[in-house]
Amino acid sequence: MQYTRLGKSDLLVSRICMGCMGFGDPLTGQHRWTLDETASRDIIRYGLEKGINFYDTAIAYQNGSSERYVGRALREMAKREEVVLATKFLPRTAAQIAEGISGKQAIARSLDQSLRNLGMDYIDLYIYHIWDYNTPVIDVLEALHTAVTAGKVRAIGISNCYAWQLAKANALAEREGLTSFVSVQSHYNLIMREDERELFGLCAEEGIAMTPYSALASGRLSRLEGHTRRAVEDDYARGKYDGTAEQDRIIIARVAELAERHQVSMTEISLAWLLTKVTAPVIGATQKHHVDGAVNAVALQLSPEDIRYLEEAYQPHFLTGVMAQNTPQAKDHPQVWTR
Repeated sequence: MQYTRLGKSDLLVSRICMGCMGFGDPLTGQHRWTLDETASRDIIRYGLEKGINFYDTAIAYQNGSSERYVGRALREMAKREEVVLATKFLPRTAAQIAEGISGKQAIARSLDQSLRNLGMDYIDLYIYHIWDYNTPVIDVLEALHTAVTAGKVRAIGISNCYAWQLAKANALAEREGLTSFVSVQSHYNLIMREDERELFGLCAEEGIAMTPYSALASGRLSRLEGHTRRAVEDDYARGKYDGTAEQDRIIIARVAELAERHQVSMTEISLAWLLTKVTAPVIGATQKHHVDGAVNAVALQLSPEDIRYLEEAYQPHFLTGVMAQNTPQAKDHPQVWTR
């Protein structure tokens, strides 16, 4: 495993981040393909054995049970200072707004609940899950800065945002002497490369780490025709990718071709490409071979010709998933659930 600094923070992270959305009680959440606690612990233990020290969850994943599973496992299996744990908070709900709960109060309450779920005193990376049009960004920044100065959070990140939103937030933080976002978690992979238009340039200029999710497009970049359990059962993932399946099929076929040429898996090719672009992709793992493929990708070197071959067939995509919800109209429909 290789390790690197997360942006301008003092967090040293593995080049692979284990995404924990696949862990949690399937009976309490919106997904039916997640692992129970015993199976989740096996994957987390295996990830630690392979050198992964970076774990990403969210309070929204399976109604908090993902945080509880991950927290218990990491407390028992690793020294706290040797792992980097990220979790996320949601925008205020319509019910919270109706009750008069401020944005600052909502963030503080969510943070305290996450700490209880995790059974930990602090969170290494606390992530703003999606832009809240009902809360001024200065309120978000002040709430997060308070959490950092109180020792409850070490660094802050943002997810599912436009480049202008991240630039605005960090410029405001700098002006007001508040904590800045050190990382961004967005929807980016070989068949969804829209972030290259604006977000990449901003992150390179400002030293902001990129830790994209859906690194394998919910299995589509790891196996021909995407015949995985999640590809079949996850309606949300199908909504993100089925509409562009025809044009994406060309790129997926090239991944398979290069995998055969290099005698490695499609997962390794897809992630080796991604690792040339970002700090640490978030890799969902529900089986040990998912971990193996991700870890093996760190050492795989693609040639410039390989990279051009994978990239040249890409065509522009419409934004899908959570980013399709990131519009000013969200002010009239406060988020109840995000990715």
